[in-house]
Order: sequence, then structure tokens, then C-alpha cells
Amino acid sequence: MRFFHVASDDEIKKGKTTDVYFERTYQILKAKNMDKVRVTAEVTAGNLPNGWIWGVLCGIEEVAKLFEGYPVNVYSFPEGSLFFASNHLGIREPVLVVEGAYADFCMLETPLLGFICQASGIATKAARIRKIVWDKLLLSFGTRRMHPTISPMIDRAAYIGGFDAVSSLCGAKILGKEPVGTMPHALIIIFENQVEAWKAFDEVVEPKIPRIILIDTFYDEKTEALMAVETLGKKLYGVRLDTPTSRRGNFPEIIREVRWELSLRGFKNVKIIVSGGIDEEKIKQLADAGADGFGVGTSLSAAPVIDFALDIVEKEGKPIAKRGKLAGKKQVWRCTQCMFDLVQPFKENQPKCSKCGKPMKPMLNPLIVEGKIVRKLPSPDEIRKYVLNQLEKINL
Repeated sequence: MRFFHVASDDEIKKGKTTDVYFERTYQILKAKNMDKVRVTAEVTAGNLPNGWIWGVLCGIEEVAKLFEGYPVNVYSFPEGSLFFASNHLGIREPVLVVEGAYADFCMLETPLLGFICQASGIATKAARIRKIVWDKLLLSFGTRRMHPTISPMIDRAAYIGGFDAVSSLCGAKILGKEPVGTMPHALIIIFENQVEAWKAFDEVVEPKIPRIILIDTFYDEKTEALMAVETLGKKLYGVRLDTPTSRRGNFPEIIREVRWELSLRGFKNVKIIVSGGIDEEKIKQLADAGADGFGVGTSLSAAPVIDFALDIVEKEGKPIAKRGKLAGKKQVWRCTQCMFDLVQPFKENQPKCSKCGKPMKPMLNPLIVEGKIVRKLPSPDEIRKYVLNQLEKINL
């Protein structure tokens, strides 16, 4: 008996979350003695949501665990790699390749795509926000908007994409980090007095936690900001504005006003953190108004998924593909300096970048060889650093 409507690790690993037509395909191949037919299949994105130029690949660690123990070979981009749906010549870029008897892995196609489509969408949204407000504090607050079983995935993808910290206990644990968060309006309402609630927070919560005070429960944000200063003095690290859209009016002006009043009284060091309906389109305006950090929720956790698909491109070493797809196993070569990609047949020689002349690097490298993971799975910190390095070289 299960309490929640979720699949277990074992069910995912055994392909029990797949679409039924893959199960029927397996039955047919087995019955017709075609279950040993070997294929090469590649994962590509037909296009990216909202006109995005690039995406951030996320979920590869879970893909490795999914295919571990199955008699297949898997090649993939490193997790955290920026990728393009198509290169400058309009050729789709495979970010992952699977080789083996199709019957051995057809039941895993659905979970494979599920692992990378959603995580890559969240990581991409996080990276886009990081690119817009490069030097600001970014906190992942969106797990409450999604099914709780995927909260670790959401926070991991957000962190990999460039966010600084996450709020959920499970998400922080999987990252090996401390969760972050201030206080909810509920705490202040129960006390019926914001000052008493703030004092209780300061008295009870361990000193290492920054004192960031919620300042929009009962009164005007400026008024509560000054009350927070009077209450906590130099211990005050920051104030958080979580004013709902229906009540906030001109949010940039509210931020400017709070910043001015705090600075005027010698509290230039007190940070202004804003949350509540923060999205990619508004964040630059709020940063310019004086916000030092952002708690981003729904727009991050509900980021558009990347529409990846898996398609056969070779059968028994012979190029073959459905219409609209290019046949044959491919390699994606990248100039890591210019972020310029070239897609070629897999066995062609290493090219040089047509822009800078430097040798290009292969992006599709072995992840699984005959069921064994052959590549080090980097830590979230290592992946995040890799993402940030790439973001410095590319435009939105």
C-alpha cells in the first residue's frame, strides 16, 4: 500500500512508468525474434520554449542511474552543458545517444525523457535569471507549487542553473547545503504583533541564521522596515518584501522607498530581499530599484519543460530515421571559447573552430558502457561552476 501517488525507484528502474506502447513494442519484438536488433537512438530538442536560444542540460545523473545495469552504451553531454536545439546550420544537436538492442531499453524511454525534460527546463530558467541579475542573491522558493516528491529535483536543478540557495529541507540535503528561509506571515499573525514575532525569531533561531525580517504583514513596508531596525538594530541582516501583487502597487517604487529610508538611518548594509510573483521579465527592473536578492517561486519550479525526444538514427549500423530527422550517429563538436557548435557524422575527424581556429572538443562522451557508469558524476557545486563559466561566454 502506498500513501502518495508516486512511483518507487524500483518501478522507475524497471520501466513501469513507461507508456504502454513501449511495452507492446517489446512484446512484438520478443515474439518475432527481433529483440536482439541493435539501434542507435539520439535525444534532441525540436525547439526551445519562449524563443530561448540555449538551454542547460540537467538530469544526467538520474539518467546514469536509470541505465546502470542495462546492456547498453550511453553517450551524453556533461551535465550542466549549455546546448542549442539546432546549430547555426539548422542541424539538431543530440545531447544524448543510446546504443543497444532496442528491446533492452525501449521501456526506459519515457523515464529517460522525464528525467531531463523538466529538470533542464528549471535549470535553464535559473540560468536565464542568473544571467539577468548576475551579482544578486537568488533563492529557490518554488517547491510548494509542485508535487512534493520532486522538490529535491527542483532545488537541485535551480542550484545547478546558478541559484545560490534553496528553501526545502530535502532539496538542501541532496545538495549538501543548509536550507534558507526567513519566516512566514503565519508566524507573525499567530503572535498578532510583528515586533513580538521578530523578537521570538531572534531568541529561538540559532545565531548563525541571518536575521532577515518579513516586513509587510500588517503595515506599510517602509513603516515595518523601520520597526525592524528599531527591534534588531545591528543584528538585522535584511528585510523581505513579499507583498502580493494585488496590494503592492508600484513595486520598484516601494523598494526604492525602503532602501532610501534604511540608508538614511545608517543601515545601508541591510539587504532588501523580495519575493512573491518574481519572474524573469520583472527581475531586472526590481534589481535596478535596489533589491539585493530574490526568492523566486512559481516561475522557476513551473518553468517550461524542454521538449526532448528520442529517435532511432541507425539500425545494425545502417543509417535510418523517420522523416524530419537526420539519420546516422553524430558527434557534436564545440569551441568552448566561442561557444560555437558543429554537428558531424560520428567518425569524422576533429574539426577546428571556423571562428578562432582552435581545435573543437567532443560533447558526446561515454556515460554508460555495457551497463556500467564510466564517467565521474560531478557534484552539484562542480556542475554549477561549469554552468556559470559558460554563462559568462554567451548572451541571452
